[in-house]
Amino acid sequence: MTQPMDIRGEHLPTALSLAPHGVPVLPLRAGKVPFGNCPACANNACGGRPNMKTPGPCTCPAPCHGWAAATTDPHVISAPAWARAWREAAAVAYHPGGAGLTVVDLDNTDAIAWAHTDLPATRIVRTARGEHWLYQGVMQSANAVRPGVDIKSTMAYARWLGLGTGPLTALPDVIRALVVKEPAPVRPAAVTVPAPARGGRCPHRSPAYLERGIAMAEQRITQASSAVHATVFGAFLAVLSTHGRCGCLTEAHTARLFTAAQVKGESLRHCADAWSNALTRLGL
Repeated sequence: MTQPMDIRGEHLPTALSLAPHGVPVLPLRAGKVPFGNCPACANNACGGRPNMKTPGPCTCPAPCHGWAAATTDPHVISAPAWARAWREAAAVAYHPGGAGLTVVDLDNTDAIAWAHTDLPATRIVRTARGEHWLYQGVMQSANAVRPGVDIKSTMAYARWLGLGTGPLTALPDVIRALVVKEPAPVRPAAVTVPAPARGGRCPHRSPAYLERGIAMAEQRITQASSAVHATVFGAFLAVLSTHGRCGCLTEAHTARLFTAAQVKGESLRHCADAWSNALTRLGL
């Protein structure tokens, strides 16, 4: 792999040099943001990737869908639609989780001091404001796990700033624990709701029907590109409006929904508040 070489904004050579090493890349616009979806993919009309859980483009040849567009395929990277994006790009980004990495993004001197005190030594890449500490291994991404500290791994992107210095260290538990807000994870409680009005069997007690509803809610949350708070509340409301009065929901179902929301950056408290507000809205 090479160090950054894009003084004139020619980012395609760097991207092509990273791909053979298993580093999925994508172009970034000014402001360190991905290129927007093309008209055919606007509002995810194309369907995107399945649940947006795997990197790579949809059938659209453009670099759509943010981090999920990151790829190691040189034919995709140098395709005409991508080539145009590279010419306009301000930087090269990569999907750390797709490369088997986790990036601890330290944005200020206090965060750097904390890392040097509490984290195992590993490869360090300098940034404009701080440092990226790279570890071998993947985990869920999360923002603001501490003041000035973000975690970038699965379903996230980081700017490519070169190889850095030092050997890679295996991802330790102390970093995985950063995404847990409380000392001990609190499982969402099972929902206690009235029995069916006529006392009969639950009309929705079909495993396939319930599973499809939970999966659709997870997908809706996962694919949210903005207004995450509102999307999470809407998904919780939709599930509860269908299954909240018949006793279908279990702790496992609510835990899945809470997990999907936390992967998008919601705190456990926000998840609990959204669930409680949805129950209140429905009079449950």
